[in-house]
Amino acid sequence: MATPRRLLPSVSLLMAFESVIRTGSTLAAAHDLSLTQGAVSRLIQNLEAQLGVQLFRREGRRLVPTDTALAYARDVAKAMDLISRASMRVRSAPGGGTLALSILPTFGTRWLAPRLPRFLAKNPGVTINLGTRLRPFDFAEEGFDAAIHFGEATWPGAGFAKLFDERMVACAAPGFLASHPINAPADMIGLPLLQLETRPDAWAGWLAHHGITDAAPLGMLFDQFAPMIQSAIYGMGVALLPEFLARAELADGRLVDAWGGPVPSRGSYYLVWPLTADGYPPLIAFREWLLSEVNGGSEDGVLAW
Repeated sequence: MATPRRLLPSVSLLMAFESVIRTGSTLAAAHDLSLTQGAVSRLIQNLEAQLGVQLFRREGRRLVPTDTALAYARDVAKAMDLISRASMRVRSAPGGGTLALSILPTFGTRWLAPRLPRFLAKNPGVTINLGTRLRPFDFAEEGFDAAIHFGEATWPGAGFAKLFDERMVACAAPGFLASHPINAPADMIGLPLLQLETRPDAWAGWLAHHGITDAAPLGMLFDQFAPMIQSAIYGMGVALLPEFLARAELADGRLVDAWGGPVPSRGSYYLVWPLTADGYPPLIAFREWLLSEVNGGSEDGVLAW
């Protein structure tokens, strides 16, 4: 059903409204929009007339936004942001379309980025725009077409494709282990155990796997794996890391397995997308390629984890 015209104000009206709310006055909004103050005032009046709602109280020469205006402004700002991002996407890939993909930072830089040239070579008309998010979000509000997600397949209103499970390794620098010998899992207790903010129970799970259930891990908190890896390399503690993310450091000896080898994690990696985008061609192409990469279907026939 078509939306009534009166509920679809023009972009010029909405830009004036958003600017007045953001800058705090019609004068500042006029400078912001390269208009006269009178023109901004008329745009605000036209918007109120079209909606049939008073958005500002007139106090002398000041416009004071009502509670209704402040709530409306939040939605208008989101809509304007989505339109702006959509316009940028059209300009960046006028032929094959774009895929706005949310990634986990270290997964994106260490696992996905080295493989993306293969996707782009097979799909030369598609542009991928990357953004980082650490937690699930509302696809409609954020404007992403898909996301790389770690955890469970519980994202509301989304489709899922499982990529792979995860194994965690307790890693430390050789020098750290030389001064803090670990001969049994219990020796971890009291050592600085580096932790990820989004996985507060990871160390408890690792310790429980080794039969220790009454210990509270203590150590620095990080919001991403990359700085945690570097901190472990510099001897600041033991880091519990996904094996595939720490493979390079383990291979060249900057980090070593502190104890016990890889332990299954409590989550998996997924490609997630809004159900409304299920038939979007760039998403279909990326999903098929990504699953092929995970299953060892790269051009050379080898999946380099």
